[in-house]
Amino acid sequence: MNFLQKKLPEIALRLGFGCMFLYSGFDLIRHPTGWYWAVRPLPWVIQNFINTTIGVDQYLRMQGIVELIFALVFFGWFMPRWIVKIVSLLVTLEMAAILLLVGLSGDTFRDIGLLGAAWALVNILTRNRDTALSV
Repeated sequence: MNFLQKKLPEIALRLGFGCMFLYSGFDLIRHPTGWYWAVRPLPWVIQNFINTTIGVDQYLRMQGIVELIFALVFFGWFMPRWIVKIVSLLVTLEMAAILLLVGLSGDTFRDIGLLGAAWALVNILTRNRDTALSV
């Protein structure tokens, strides 16, 4: 198996996640009210914390900043692999938390695929140390 065949799954996953987080990050910052649906079904403890401490708009803008950072990590081929692996693990945990805390609905069915893709990227980054594209 040549180098490109080994790296293609990682490249595809990183580009896909990078595009997704770039889009959602910018949109969260520019139009937080369009994302209220994503906060609404949270458990009351989390919802109450967001409402009373920072507000929904500010929370969503902070989420947008985090997602832009994730996008930069996924696009950044110069990033150390351990950073990409940590971000991939955080995405895995985020998708699992969404599924556990919010549950399945018409809005969350896609998160199952994202959970699987993020977990696959963690595994690829763990196994392919010898053929790293990044430092």
